[in-house]
Amino acid sequence: MTRRMTTSLTTLAATGFLASMAAAQGFNDAPPHGAAYDQTPAFEGQTRAPVLEAGDVAVTQTVIAGGLEHPWGLVQLPDASWLVTERPGRMRIVAEDGTLSEPIEGLPEVDARDQGGLHDVSVASDFAETRRVWWTYAEPRGDGENATAVATGILSEDGTTMEEVNVIWQQQPAWASTKHFGARIVHDGEGHIFVGLGERSDPEPRVYAQDPQSTLGKIIRINAEDGTPAGAGIEGALPEIWSMGHRNIQGAAMSPDGQLWMNEHGPRGGDELNLIEAGINYGWPEATYGTDYDGSEMGQTEVEGTQQPVYYWDPSPALSGMTFYEGEMFPDWQGQALLGGLRSADIIRLDIQDGAVVGEARHAQGIGRVREVEVAQDGALMVIIDEEDGQMIRITPEG
Repeated sequence: MTRRMTTSLTTLAATGFLASMAAAQGFNDAPPHGAAYDQTPAFEGQTRAPVLEAGDVAVTQTVIAGGLEHPWGLVQLPDASWLVTERPGRMRIVAEDGTLSEPIEGLPEVDARDQGGLHDVSVASDFAETRRVWWTYAEPRGDGENATAVATGILSEDGTTMEEVNVIWQQQPAWASTKHFGARIVHDGEGHIFVGLGERSDPEPRVYAQDPQSTLGKIIRINAEDGTPAGAGIEGALPEIWSMGHRNIQGAAMSPDGQLWMNEHGPRGGDELNLIEAGINYGWPEATYGTDYDGSEMGQTEVEGTQQPVYYWDPSPALSGMTFYEGEMFPDWQGQALLGGLRSADIIRLDIQDGAVVGEARHAQGIGRVREVEVAQDGALMVIIDEEDGQMIRITPEG
């Protein structure tokens, strides 16, 4: 395979201690935007949970690869290399030593304007045998319109080409917008994938998040092989819809106990963490703890017939990819949720007990716009930084 070298295994100077004093860094100091409208949480602990002290360890950050243009999705392969997507439409392999491949050939065209482009990537549990890959992307539909699509293919043995590419699902309706594609993928372990979808941002399409005959602002479940609908069976809804009332899903993961969690961006404040259940309406745009970008009130915090978020943030950290920690390097983090922060430029750690957030901590503060966080095979964290000259960074306990 033709490869080129980029920055590799360079320890970031003066960053090893960035996470050592998370409790002292005041991530809850800023007043909430919603205070201007007397917003209050629906139950104790729904926001600004106590700061976690256990697990507040110093970390070392090591740049594995640089030169990635707005990387978005990340998944580790059985040989310890990584597949990473870049929003302009490229997918590459990053070897364990940081060697960066040339772009993989055979991917469909993407609409890479603004928030569009190539998004999440996932592989089959039996990838070593099947080499099956899935990805989501902003698909151009003509006349400036676009929408999220899901494709699957087989990565060639030499890693240079995606073969047998098939677009298995397309969001409807398409819209002339360059925002809120959502697009995280989660496998359910039973031959299906969940995909979290945005509602395209603008006031006109946003209302479709409440329309059961549209897949804007929804979570869908489809057959992983061919896209056959496998939704929740909601009366009057499209057959692939699993839940509705979402704004812009940016992170998703299955917890160790088999529950599906997703996070989504609020507008100005109101980023949410939701425990996803079949057939539930999560409220957007009628229910939100966010305010409009001009500071005006949006909707209500509680609307009958809609589900409250398990947890919300105000101001917004601009949540991104998420995972649950299962590894040996950070023993105090076992089973806890890890979320990337774009605006907050850190890793957000949540202790979730019995479906409720009981503590929050921040790590690697100042690292950059964390687009995705994954747990490597050896228990280290691997994050990608969403910048024009983005990086893949390995995070380990100091020493």
